[in-house]
Amino acid sequence: MLRAKFCPYHLRNMCNAMSVMGPAADHYPHPHLLGIEGLTPGEITLILDRAQHYAEKNRTADKTSNILAGATVVNLFYENSTRTLTSFELAAKRLGAMVINMTVGTSSVKKGETLIDTAMTLNAMNPDALVVRHGDSGAVKLLSEKVNCAVLNAGDGRHEHPTQALLDALTIRRHKGRLHRLNVAICGDIAHSRVARSNILLLNTMGSRVRLVAPPTLIPSKIDRMGVEIFHDMEEGLKDCDIVMMLRLQLERMEGSFIPSVREYFHFHGLDRAKLANAKPDALIMHPGPMNRGVEIDSEVADDVERSVIREQVEMGVAVRMAALELLVQNHRQAGGQA
Repeated sequence: MLRAKFCPYHLRNMCNAMSVMGPAADHYPHPHLLGIEGLTPGEITLILDRAQHYAEKNRTADKTSNILAGATVVNLFYENSTRTLTSFELAAKRLGAMVINMTVGTSSVKKGETLIDTAMTLNAMNPDALVVRHGDSGAVKLLSEKVNCAVLNAGDGRHEHPTQALLDALTIRRHKGRLHRLNVAICGDIAHSRVARSNILLLNTMGSRVRLVAPPTLIPSKIDRMGVEIFHDMEEGLKDCDIVMMLRLQLERMEGSFIPSVREYFHFHGLDRAKLANAKPDALIMHPGPMNRGVEIDSEVADDVERSVIREQVEMGVAVRMAALELLVQNHRQAGGQA
């Protein structure tokens, strides 16, 4: 096991965590949501509190609202997506917004238009919000600098996926009642995961301890600087954990050999009953999806009705995205349509 160094980054997050028990921020002060990095505990709590409101509303017969009536939300996805795109579309429509979906395969992007060209073209149409997924880290931030509307990062390269971390946090808070003083193990393909990075940032900011559990080939270099513990053995890494978050092997992003074989990977690093027994008896099982059953997680564990919250994560995704869109579009309107 490698233990994290006590670095300035970690010290800053520990100081932030001292205010975790305080109230939510009274407003969201940013024009965009590009990542978890830079958000305060109060701002995270504000988003989660609003998302909890929508989580409750979404379980009633009347799921819709007109709070974003007249607004236009454009989903611009440069990478294939099913659950995230559908979740954002449903979130915007439940708020009363008009939604336009643009994917690479059906747009001028495939004909050679650059990201900046696309941004400026869409900006000329005066949307209220752009939800963007892109394969390159930093691409969404670059786009946000070229438009006047609110921009929400739906995942950029290996950088961040903020709404995934927020929906994970909401799911955890609903079951554990808090986000501080929890032991969280993030297991699997850390090297290629923007989900891991966003969750590390959020959980550290909120005062929890994060462990990364993976073979050495799937642990990014220098990630210990983010204030995490690193384990290569599942049994040791899961010991006394409150949360076990599994990540899929992103084979499409791998160049070269990162694992000997899928079978061997599951044997040593796949979550099954035997390995899960090392965590706390009430530990939650999480996965951002899509799952590779029999690769990083066993079906019996994934479908555990008492401990698995994987389906609830999907449900909370709609609520979190409703909250984020509401806050961003309202900020955009109050700024007179200028981000």
